[in-house]
Amino acid sequence: MSKKPRPEKRAQKTIYTIYSPRYFGYKEIGTTLAAGPEHVIGRTLWVSLYTLTGDFSKQYMLIRFKVVRVKDSIAETIFYGHEYGREFVRSLVRRGTSRIDMIVSLVTKDGFHLRVQATAFTMKRIGKHSWKAKMIRETMKNVLENAAKELVLAQLAQEMVLGKTASDIYQEAKKIMLLRHVGLIKSKVLKVPEWVYTEERAEVEEVAAEQGSEVPAG
Repeated sequence: MSKKPRPEKRAQKTIYTIYSPRYFGYKEIGTTLAAGPEHVIGRTLWVSLYTLTGDFSKQYMLIRFKVVRVKDSIAETIFYGHEYGREFVRSLVRRGTSRIDMIVSLVTKDGFHLRVQATAFTMKRIGKHSWKAKMIRETMKNVLENAAKELVLAQLAQEMVLGKTASDIYQEAKKIMLLRHVGLIKSKVLKVPEWVYTEERAEVEEVAAEQGSEVPAG
């Protein structure tokens, strides 16, 4: 009678602690269980901006991070996108007003490809294809493209989630008509440069941290 084959021993799994990028405070944002570092790289997780800043008013903003490097039991991440919570977006809709959306593909100064959706809510209703709506979309596109050309991902990500880019759009768009709210309600990184995955820390991340451009604590 043949012996039954012994079941193979499963590799022991390790708990890895996930940290936000240095330009988002290098804070512990979660843990993950994996058999080895190679199984951790590429994993993503969502975190509210409230978790990073302690500012409860920022709870509606969700940020996605992606693990790109593992050092010992530390998993390091990059910004991988963000979006407004659905309930918050619904709360911005008003009767007798209009919503103007614009989606644009960008390439940052350091080679990240991403797609961003900007949205403006007007004080009064206008046609989606009116000249004012077209001018506002063009303004959104110009501000975002110019920002991407001048900034690395670390800087652009901060300006998008902390509201500077939306504020820049608002200042230009209000010359066309009065707006109630302008926001970058969604972004997604489509392509990550190969240098990001190297063990040497990305120089742009160090520069961003040294310049004090981290997300401030609440």
